[in-house]
Amino acid sequence: MKRVLFLMVVTLMSALQVMAQTTKVADKELIGVWMMESMQFDGEKKTICGKSSGYTQFKYYGADGEYACAELALSKDGKVVIMPHEYGTYTFKNGKYSEMGRPVVKPEEMQMIDKTTFKGRWMNRNDIWKKITLPQNVVRYMVDACKSKNTPADIQQQIKQVMFK
Repeated sequence: MKRVLFLMVVTLMSALQVMAQTTKVADKELIGVWMMESMQFDGEKKTICGKSSGYTQFKYYGADGEYACAELALSKDGKVVIMPHEYGTYTFKNGKYSEMGRPVVKPEEMQMIDKTTFKGRWMNRNDIWKKITLPQNVVRYMVDACKSKNTPADIQQQIKQVMFK
């Protein structure tokens, strides 16, 4: 009897562990501000982002589908340099992710681990992202900086005519 009870407990614990590993994170948990925690290019050592490396990336996911991405670096004099990468929209439904109207990525290219962590793969690099809290004025500034990446067509044309003749 003890053996049967022991086997039932072990079986139940194993089942609970499997269920915990496959617990789905709600799509809405992506909404918010994310900072790249680490990145690792194929065949290279992992880089921990932040103060030690002087580099990180920022992603913003709005509840309305707004998306912004920027790189951040610390200059030699300690100032933050913001390099807008892109601004547009994203979709994330039933674990299927797409940004900027590009095709839905493969599950291993963007996967929610828990409510505060997602991992991704971009080209030949694996990334870990952590959800963070920033003051709203900083978030808006970063998103607005990313919006500046979308230079209006008339301004682009004028720059081309004058600076790239």
